[in-house]
Amino acid sequence: QVLTPLALCTLSVLSLSYYAAGEGKARSCNDVRQAYSAKGFSLANVPHQEISGEHLRVCPQGYTCCTSDMEDTLHLQSKVEFESLVEQTSHNMRATFVSRHKKFDEFFLELLDTSERSLNSMFTQTYGKLYIQNSEIFQDLFTELKRYYTGGNVNLEEMLNDFWSKLLERMFQLLNSQYHFTDDYLECVSKYMDQLKPFGDVPRKLKAQVTRAFIAARTFVQGLMVGREVANRVAKVNVAPACVKALTKMLYCPYCRGLPGLKPCHNYCQNVMRGCLANQADLDAEWNLFIDAMLLVADRLQGPLNIEAVIEPIDIKISEAIMTMQDNSMHVSAKVFQGCGQPKPSGIGRSARGISDVFSGRFKHFSHDERPTTTSGTSLDRLRIVWRTMQHSVIDIKEKLRESRRFWSKLPDDICARGLFSELDDEQCWNSHARARYFPEVVKEGLTNQINNPEVEIDITRPDTLIRQQIMALRVMTNKLKNAYNGNDIVFQDSSKSILFKTEPRYGVKKMKLYLCLGLMAKNMYTVGLKSLHTPAEFLIFLTIFQRI
Repeated sequence: QVLTPLALCTLSVLSLSYYAAGEGKARSCNDVRQAYSAKGFSLANVPHQEISGEHLRVCPQGYTCCTSDMEDTLHLQSKVEFESLVEQTSHNMRATFVSRHKKFDEFFLELLDTSERSLNSMFTQTYGKLYIQNSEIFQDLFTELKRYYTGGNVNLEEMLNDFWSKLLERMFQLLNSQYHFTDDYLECVSKYMDQLKPFGDVPRKLKAQVTRAFIAARTFVQGLMVGREVANRVAKVNVAPACVKALTKMLYCPYCRGLPGLKPCHNYCQNVMRGCLANQADLDAEWNLFIDAMLLVADRLQGPLNIEAVIEPIDIKISEAIMTMQDNSMHVSAKVFQGCGQPKPSGIGRSARGISDVFSGRFKHFSHDERPTTTSGTSLDRLRIVWRTMQHSVIDIKEKLRESRRFWSKLPDDICARGLFSELDDEQCWNSHARARYFPEVVKEGLTNQINNPEVEIDITRPDTLIRQQIMALRVMTNKLKNAYNGNDIVFQDSSKSILFKTEPRYGVKKMKLYLCLGLMAKNMYTVGLKSLHTPAEFLIFLTIFQRI
């Protein structure tokens, strides 16, 4: 039978369509079936040979090993694997913040406990019953220091002023035990603290050292906590539908083409990941500023006003202050009597005056090297061991912090590492359609640059709200860290939804809240103000925080 020219033309078109769509005859799907089964999926509806692919919505519609159900299953699997991939890639960095926060916190609290035990042991041995009867003053000091460090609403300056006032009142009574003092009279005595300086310059120096050191320590551990929380929240990615589509095309369309072991081209992988992680990359600038501020405060912890320099000799400094008060007792008493009036005799007689004699004999000065070497000496040795361990911890934390710089902008590159997730050979890799070179350019990181991304369609006018909240949280913490480096304290409370400012009540809470608002709107305009709020979402977050202050 002779074919007509029309029949020959029709046959040629059908043949070309077949070869163009299927690249030759239908191939076996055995490799795909094995790989699909290895993922834990049922083989019930998986074809043994390629079928026509008109039903596919994501992958190329030539001859395929995928049914519609398979494509849907692989679509969901792409999302799950991507979420897991981001969590795995960021695990070490996030674990660093968790473990280092825990270690630093434990070391610092142990340092405080050991310092308190050292003081208690030294003063008990040196001053005996007299110290034991008045030990609650010193216990309260360390209790308040711990409460401040653990986030309590404690004003360090006011707390230290109260400590010296109580110590003055107690010592004044002991040194003048032949008189009876009412509470009003003792309150009058406290008013002469600044004028008479009964403890010399020790309270002023200790206050400056303690506040600067404790502000640095508390802010540093809060920074580790904020870094941990931000990293954990950002690692739980919100995968957009366009991203899932691009991931499916990159990860599992090779299955549909009968090439389940073929990895994506490196540049192709980068474009997909930079599109899917565009919002995370926008966190990077603020993250790097946060890391730099953390490193500054870490330097402060190792500097001349570090915790060891304050905590280790605190018992000696207090002892020096007591000695100074004892030496100046007659002058101080005379001035107080002159200003507050002559107190009434206690009527107990000469035996009461013996308390002053015992006091004078008991309270004596010890230099750093003259400390008792029994129990308190052991405590001091332990204190130094704890401090050295904590110093090594700070050095380790600094190294890990430096390693985490630019983490979020480098995340797509880390995921797409050649030979691991993407192919080494740029000619023998999946380019979204076949085994061949990938030609499009790699776009830059960040949301706005994704307008030119050939693989992921993203609305660059709608940034991720969660990421913007974390950016704002980092700005708040960075501002706090910079203030801590300069010895200033800004207290914030962290809730599950936002971070709220408040300040230490040095000038009154209401006034300081006003100062903070003005500071945020004026002095720090470029860091936390309107000029840095690039999107409506950021502006709304800023207003929310502002209204809650």
